[in-house]
Amino acid sequence: QVQLVESGGGLVQAGNSLRLSCTDTAHLFLGYQLAWFRQTPGHERDFVAAIHWNNWNGGSTYYADSVKGRFTISEDDTKNAWYLYLEINSLKPEDTAVYYCASSYELDPAYYGASSYKYWGQGTQVTVSS
Repeated sequence: QVQLVESGGGLVQAGNSLRLSCTDTAHLFLGYQLAWFRQTPGHERDFVAAIHWNNWNGGSTYYADSVKGRFTISEDDTKNAWYLYLEINSLKPEDTAVYYCASSYELDPAYYGASSYKYWGQGTQVTVSS
């Protein structure tokens, strides 16, 4: 069973960049549908970005409108393990949240919905100071 773990969060100043990482504790294949969500206290988990491996030529990437142009989702399997990344540029205080990676072995057109993912990490806190 996939067990995801995130890393890379922390306290950063606005305008800086950060890269979040996610992998499986046993280096298993992460899945065909991968995503990052974020959550702030008292709010639901919001979709940030997703990779949908819907063809053998590569995956399709999707982003929430609020992060387009600043966030980049990618996957890497060159280190004897599968890693999912979220590169965040030009950080803003409103990016402050707990960021979660999520995966599923099944493809779901509703890649933006939390219910479309079976496996979740424990989250990593990103705090952006102004």
